[in-house]
Amino acid sequence: MEFTILMPCLDEALTVETCVQKARAYLERKGIAGEIVVADNGSTDGSQSLAEAAGARVVDIKRKGYGAALLGGIEAAKGRYVIMADADDSYDFTDLDEFVDRLRRGSKLVVGNRFQGSILPGAMPVLNRYLGNPVLSFIGRTLFSSRIGDFHCGMRGFDRQAILELGLRAPGMEFASEMVVKASLAQLDIAEVPTTLSPDGRQRAPHLRPWRDGWRHLRFMLLRNPHWLFLYPGLLLTVLGLTGTAVLTVTPVQIPGVFTLDINGLLYFAIAAIVGVQITFFGLFAVALAQKIKLRIANGFLEKLLRLSSLEGAIALGVCLALGGIGGALYAFLQWGHLSFGALMPSEMMRITIPSVTALAIGTQIVFGGFMLGFIEIE
Repeated sequence: MEFTILMPCLDEALTVETCVQKARAYLERKGIAGEIVVADNGSTDGSQSLAEAAGARVVDIKRKGYGAALLGGIEAAKGRYVIMADADDSYDFTDLDEFVDRLRRGSKLVVGNRFQGSILPGAMPVLNRYLGNPVLSFIGRTLFSSRIGDFHCGMRGFDRQAILELGLRAPGMEFASEMVVKASLAQLDIAEVPTTLSPDGRQRAPHLRPWRDGWRHLRFMLLRNPHWLFLYPGLLLTVLGLTGTAVLTVTPVQIPGVFTLDINGLLYFAIAAIVGVQITFFGLFAVALAQKIKLRIANGFLEKLLRLSSLEGAIALGVCLALGGIGGALYAFLQWGHLSFGALMPSEMMRITIPSVTALAIGTQIVFGGFMLGFIEIE
């Protein structure tokens, strides 16, 4: 069997029969050896019997969720290739030529693009069309160097075995992002074709929850790219914090008529440096753990940094910084002693104690962060 046309279904009695009939008509018209599988996720409106009567093979999926239904359907599919789309009649099962052609020519994943095709009036909420989908797709392209313009199109085709080897797991709507992200990380041959989205035939509220599902898509993509989640924010905070601390340790910064940065600014810059180092270490921990458990994530500078780092080097650097901090604290204590431990000038003494405490905190983080990396890598 060459093709399986797969439809996830949850209470689609009004449309599932039409979708199955369109898919059957396409396969017969093109002479394609194929089947139609409806992955039912617990319908209570008789969708199963309607789908079977129209000629589909119904697979009952107990685990709830859009992704769970599709994963069960992919497992049950008998075709070499799978073309999936919703059973709500929003995608046209009579026009699958470009998907079939691209798959036969060797593409492992073919994703529809509704923005290159057409979105008919009323087919997509305004918020999703002009904010949610474009922003999330842009983030996906940026984080994973992908060329896909529509990360969340529900119509796509793929080589079944290639997709099974990706180890997809997401049970919810973020399954759409997971497929594209993991295929991009695995460097599969991915193609994109224009697709038309029509208003669905439901008479009930859609299962999609824009804010909740949008967050799940974003969360998944960020967790698969520790560079953007941890490293870049951490390095930015560290550089800004250390630069501001170094400058304000020497002298206040004044912009006449606007503001003056002095001791309070020094304290905030020092905290930023400490937090930045901590976030950066979270990124190193994430990459080291991903390598340990063979989790596929976006690659980048963190891997190079891990290869260059060593436990002994981290200990040496951390101890040096900590000793410098202790030395600064002792110097401040001696200066206080010269004043018979009386009242101090905060503008002078804090320029010694804040950098000293900062060096001590960062040094301690580096030492124990190095041990943590060693613990992750231990056999």
